[in-house]
Amino acid sequence: MENHLPVEDIPVLGSRRVARTNGPEVALFRNAEGEVFALLDRCPHKGGPLSQGIVFGRSVACPLHNWTIGLDDGCARAPDEGCTTRFAVKVEAGVVSLDVDELNSLALHPTAGVA
Repeated sequence: MENHLPVEDIPVLGSRRVARTNGPEVALFRNAEGEVFALLDRCPHKGGPLSQGIVFGRSVACPLHNWTIGLDDGCARAPDEGCTTRFAVKVEAGVVSLDVDELNSLALHPTAGVA
């Protein structure tokens, strides 16, 4: 795992975006329990910026059309359908790490994650 970030840099019930040189940004989310998740920063519905959504429990509400997206799997909750790409996250000693191989290989197309 690479791309290290202090967990404190991700606001509780908020997010932080991670830029990639060869693909759309990734959003890191932190819930009230301190769990950290990483998803492609695009709602599977119309590509809305999930990083601007409201985090609650283990979900985020897309700011465009209020779709609920699971932070643990990147999938919309019923009755909505579709998934965005999820990235592996590791948190050790207060440092968040993402897998550089995933960052360089998953969801690289500009419309990735949009149905």
